[in-house]
Amino acid sequence: MTNIRVMVVDDSAVVRQVLSGLLNAARGIEVLHAVSDPLMAMERMKTSWPDVIVLDVEMPRMDGITFLKKIMAERPTPVVICSTLTEKGTRTSMEALSSGAVSIITKPKLDLKQFLNDSADELIDAVREAAQADVRKLAARGAMQVQLAPKNTADAVLPPAGEGRAMLQTTERVVAIGTSTGGTQALEEVLSALPRVAPGIVIVQHMPEKFTAAFAARLDSICAISVKEAANNDRVVPGRALIAPGGKHLLLRRTGAQYFVEVVDGPLVNRHRPSVDVLFRSVAKCAGANALGVILTGMGDDGAAGLLEMRKCGARTVAQDEQSCVVYGMPKEAVKRGGVEKSLPLQAVPREILAQLSGYTA
Repeated sequence: MTNIRVMVVDDSAVVRQVLSGLLNAARGIEVLHAVSDPLMAMERMKTSWPDVIVLDVEMPRMDGITFLKKIMAERPTPVVICSTLTEKGTRTSMEALSSGAVSIITKPKLDLKQFLNDSADELIDAVREAAQADVRKLAARGAMQVQLAPKNTADAVLPPAGEGRAMLQTTERVVAIGTSTGGTQALEEVLSALPRVAPGIVIVQHMPEKFTAAFAARLDSICAISVKEAANNDRVVPGRALIAPGGKHLLLRRTGAQYFVEVVDGPLVNRHRPSVDVLFRSVAKCAGANALGVILTGMGDDGAAGLLEMRKCGARTVAQDEQSCVVYGMPKEAVKRGGVEKSLPLQAVPREILAQLSGYTA
């Protein structure tokens, strides 16, 4: 197996030095170039093109967004954004994701070297995950994963739903969506296609803390339905989508005929917080046959066990098909475990949501 060749583009000499050291020390990864701005990167790429680019956003001479758009238009290449947690940086990073970046690694303005060393596993995983992404699909829309820590299941947050305990069907419907790599673009395509009569939606998108609010705001600005970052006790109502905050688990709860969400701390599940498995299990327990589970593009297996629980409790279940996925990892595992009723191309998911749950006919 050939090494994953990485280019680091960041105007901070400390970041370039530390990232290069961490990545070069990782098995199967080598840093091809580490440069201070996109213009220098383009010069180096004339002779040797990287497999993955780790890219800062705010840089001199050319900003990272302009560079990203140029790369995606000319020769789509996996890009991992390494950005600060400032409000401005958050909004810009959201634009980067919508422009084709695979994922985001957050960095603070202070204690940067220590942060990067503490986040080595996350950085290395992000590069390996990016190397497997089919970014041509990201551009058209607008190696391996190493287990470095024990993988908790949803049992760490809430007990299993149990078979045969699905609630009686009611007129209230819930759609639960889980996704990871490539999911920002996939969610934009799905949610922007839904009319205001769409059923209530709860979503887990693997994304760092502080980025989900900006992501939800961006979706809200382009969708007919309302989209917001979930907060404790938010009602799940038709025409609204609630996105799990980064760094928190999202659970569905029910009081009488009404659904609402709970945002909780807890251990990582499948090395993620929020976890799709946690959300799906809570939907299985609280909604049963009143729900539709949808698993979209993403790396790993988070959501596969939970989707199977939903199906056993009477929910309808759908997976994005391999042809339209940026990374066919999470849907593939869900299919393998028997949790998927049908696989569909991404563009067919909105119609499925409406047909299955609201009686809407286009």
